[in-house]
Amino acid sequence: MTPAPPAVPAVPVVRVLLADDQPLVRAALEMVITEAEDLEVVGEAGNGAEAVRLAEELRPDVVVMDIRMPVLDGIEATRRVTAGPSPARVVVLTTFDEDENVYAALHAGASGFLVKDMALDDILDAIRVVAAGEALLSPSVTRRLIAEFTARPAPAPAAAPASVPSPSGSDRLAAITDREREILTLVGRGLANPEIATELVLSPATVKTYITRLLTKLAARDRVQLVILAYESGLVPLTAGPSPDRR
Repeated sequence: MTPAPPAVPAVPVVRVLLADDQPLVRAALEMVITEAEDLEVVGEAGNGAEAVRLAEELRPDVVVMDIRMPVLDGIEATRRVTAGPSPARVVVLTTFDEDENVYAALHAGASGFLVKDMALDDILDAIRVVAAGEALLSPSVTRRLIAEFTARPAPAPAAAPASVPSPSGSDRLAAITDREREILTLVGRGLANPEIATELVLSPATVKTYITRLLTKLAARDRVQLVILAYESGLVPLTAGPSPDRR
């Protein structure tokens, strides 16, 4: 009797919620996403309030969130989606040259960007990267977005109680070592872990350990927040611009 072939492990499927007020945009994204074996669209929302409701109901892995939507805009919707104990990751959908709220979306908890005219493969890769827990995408578009929008004033935070002052970026950096500061600077410049390892003559595993320590010490949710902190604290000058793309 011929032995049965070994079972092939099932490919983990990333569950995606689409939030955009334009049906044609949602239809185009759904068509692209559903062609991939490891991605599926589990729901669609036409406004921010609906996106928040469906995120709670459907528990997607990733929400593709437009910024400009009726009822509730994508920034506030992102803030609410990422506020829960087991939040979905949010990828902001932007027109790049028109949206001036990308920095606010980063502060609200967004983990990356999709630009509406991106190549199809880049859209799929962006969703996969964010779903895997990575926050900063390596293409130059993300570096350019961060460099451009961190130059704009951040939205005014809610007033904190007088007894609990909010630490500034430079104050938070007081807890890190010189080596960690070096690595945070390179993260802010948009370098990936292997590039940081080459720059500092370290192993990739060591760099990953340093990144984990930085996330813990700085109470940062992900790599995007480290990039924001690197800009806000002055480690990466806004006038310097992003590092050239190394792809």
